[in-house]
Amino acid sequence: MKGNDVLRIVDQMHHEKNIDREIIFSGIEAALQLASEKKFGEESGVVVKIDRDTGDLHVRRGEEDIDPALLGRISAQSAKQVMIQKIREAECNAVYEEYVGQKGDLVTGPIVRHEGGAGIVTLGKTEAILPRSEQIPGESHHVGERVKAVVLDVKKAGTRVKIILSRTHPEFVRRLFENEIPEIQDRTIEIRAVAREAGYRCKIAVSSIDLKVDCVGACVGVRGSRIKNVVDELGGERIDIVRWNDSLQVMIPNALQPAGVDEVFLYGRLGRAIVLVKEDQLSLAIGRRGQNVRLASKLVGWDIEIMTIDELNESVERADRWFKGIPGMPDEAVERYIEEGFLSFDDLTFIEPAEMAEMTGLDEDTCAGVIEYAEEMALKIERFGDPGARRGGRGAAAQGEAAADGEATEEGETGAEGEAPAEGVEGETPADGETPVEETTGDMAVEHADTSADGEAAAEEQKDQEGHGTPQITESA
Repeated sequence: MKGNDVLRIVDQMHHEKNIDREIIFSGIEAALQLASEKKFGEESGVVVKIDRDTGDLHVRRGEEDIDPALLGRISAQSAKQVMIQKIREAECNAVYEEYVGQKGDLVTGPIVRHEGGAGIVTLGKTEAILPRSEQIPGESHHVGERVKAVVLDVKKAGTRVKIILSRTHPEFVRRLFENEIPEIQDRTIEIRAVAREAGYRCKIAVSSIDLKVDCVGACVGVRGSRIKNVVDELGGERIDIVRWNDSLQVMIPNALQPAGVDEVFLYGRLGRAIVLVKEDQLSLAIGRRGQNVRLASKLVGWDIEIMTIDELNESVERADRWFKGIPGMPDEAVERYIEEGFLSFDDLTFIEPAEMAEMTGLDEDTCAGVIEYAEEMALKIERFGDPGARRGGRGAAAQGEAAADGEATEEGETGAEGEAPAEGVEGETPADGETPVEETTGDMAVEHADTSADGEAAAEEQKDQEGHGTPQITESA
């Protein structure tokens, strides 16, 4: 092969496969070196060099020049295999280096085929994978359709590069806005945070460096003209654009829009914010299946808990009662816990003894014992419910509901004297002389928890007076 032919092949591969010329030259030299050693032996001292300017090939053994044509067919075949392998490795590295720097960038390409629910997208001279899990729920793509996605991950798999795309990642929404809103492209408006549940709802926090530019209005456009293209690309996904503020006291109410917020309490040790709302705003602040508060939490990076003022007071009273029940716990430490936002035994398990000691003034051994006690109590409450709440009031009602649902109650505890337990609670017996009675009239069943021993006679008398139906009387086991 002449030098000009070598240079032509090298230049062609350099442009088509984006492989550095030096890598190609080195690959050819390594292949011919191996072929020469197979022909003359590894100890022959054969050296192969290619002139980078002229493309001329020089094979020398000691002081002797060797014609490459003398290497033979087998050696040439071996050289070809090595050359192909080197070129594939170089091509793999070139593709990897090209796309690893594009993570999070928006790319566009046609779908050429489907493999097990995943779409294979052509990106220039390579292919990428759009897994089913990274497609927006409810959408489907056909072969030949051009899709937009962001590069989620790039990794090597042998001599191939695996490029994974995503349409569900929050960065996808960010890149779509950058393409549609000129003020975001020129950095007048900045997208500060994005929280998303793909296919359902997305929240975006934006800010402007120019006081004359309304960041929210610029993103929405006149009658929603600017945001329309983004919504269409996302398949009608709902997008909330909120104004960013560095103060969490302002940012959290913005993130919870459209719900109205009364007050925000921040607890830095737990990374938690308790937000007070009115009763009529409670469901709106929480959102459908908790979606609004969940996205707001992701947007601000804090755990947000929505409460009414009555629920907050009840939580504080319950925490005060719980913490005062910890052996050897002084009242000052209990007050300190509540001031720092610790309202349950679970909260106490997320703090280290040293930090608790610094917060309360107790020694670390005592704090370690408090944490251990809190872990045990948290498990008991999760399993049996709040034992203190069973003494009456709202907690007692909750206990009755749990028993009616067949939930386990703490071993050894019984109801108030003279009260019968709910039907079907295993291991509990009614008070002496009392039998739950279920009276059925048509499709209605009314359960009596305090029927006397003469309940059957009373039911029979009622039947005679009303003159309809035969009441069915059952006893609980």
